[in-house]
Amino acid sequence: RRLLSLTPRGPSASPGRAFGTSAGRRSTFNVQDGSDFQDRVVNSPKPVVVDFHAQWCGPCKILGPRLEKMVAKQEGKVVMAKVDIDDHTDLAIEYEVSAVPTVLAMKNGDVVDKFVGIKDEDQLEAFLKKLIGA
Repeated sequence: RRLLSLTPRGPSASPGRAFGTSAGRRSTFNVQDGSDFQDRVVNSPKPVVVDFHAQWCGPCKILGPRLEKMVAKQEGKVVMAKVDIDDHTDLAIEYEVSAVPTVLAMKNGDVVDKFVGIKDEDQLEAFLKKLIGA
């Protein structure tokens, strides 16, 4: 019964909705393909944190949830796109990702900052505040 309540229903359940009204999970989405990346990252009206990761990457498993939590704390001022480099090699090559995790900060379709590897919450908060301009 509890699992059913976690599954969104209705119009807000469509995968194309990156910007929900509730903070939390809706601030993060998985990139489906190149055109999805173009629509939801490059053309985003909000700043976007792009997490290039891989299933086999240990540090990614540590950074991913930490970064999601920090993005959710920004209350909708920034969104997070997750890009699996094994599923989207073309995007990884286009954005010169040579190691994972690589995290890009994008504003108006441009990369304005990036880091590679694990960061602690204080470092992530500083990274996000710089992106948002807070």
